[in-house]
Amino acid sequence: MYPRETLISGDLVINQSAHYLDDSKRKYLAGKFIEGACGNILKNLRYYSRNDEYHQQLNDFIGRIEDEIVKLPETDSISSMMNVEGRLRGLYYQALDEILPEEYMIVKRTRRPPENKMNTLISFGNSLMYTTVLSEIYNTQLNPTISYLHEPFERRFSLSLDVSEIFKPIIIDRIIMKLVNKNMLDDNCFRGEIGDMLLSEKGKKIFLQEYNDKLGTTIKHKGLNRKVSYKRLIRLELYKLSKHILGVEEYKPLVMWW
Repeated sequence: MYPRETLISGDLVINQSAHYLDDSKRKYLAGKFIEGACGNILKNLRYYSRNDEYHQQLNDFIGRIEDEIVKLPETDSISSMMNVEGRLRGLYYQALDEILPEEYMIVKRTRRPPENKMNTLISFGNSLMYTTVLSEIYNTQLNPTISYLHEPFERRFSLSLDVSEIFKPIIIDRIIMKLVNKNMLDDNCFRGEIGDMLLSEKGKKIFLQEYNDKLGTTIKHKGLNRKVSYKRLIRLELYKLSKHILGVEEYKPLVMWW
């Protein structure tokens, strides 16, 4: 799973930049990050659709999301890809609202500031995900400022945003649904009011405990034939990306098989 040592460092940085500058190469990787995110979003919805109470509603949304996914190959720019991805995620959040209790419904995605409990949980979880992915990038030879789906900017480690798209449904969304469905949160886990809400120290502590537990959880890797942690999956994904950039092996995004 590791890129060949003789090819890393200088060659990797040069090739990483070249993949950004080459429109077709950049669009390929941007599309793969969206493909991975959508694959894992669908895995989540199919998982929750096993409940007979939500089966029909979620299946309807699954069909609508699949209809959007087929439009991805027809896109001719990164911005049009992002538009498709935005519609997909909007449908995903609508689907989750079908199974969430009323006080935790998303309604619409808001960030600065998060306007309700679910948006607060999503924003906090996503920030943890970005930080973890960035930490894993620093353990590779990849440059965290050169990205493909999200536009690189000065002082923005945008590659972590790209790779996080794959892992947010796998890690963050599953944690949030567990916290809500098992009634692990109460009003004291939030501060502020509707329209401007944040997690309290109590809420952060509960979320962080679940997050760290999730990162340490192991699964049987079908390619390596051994157990690896969720955190290790992130590193392996970065190695796959490095190998693609170096021309060793075509990149295919992680989609949950478990």
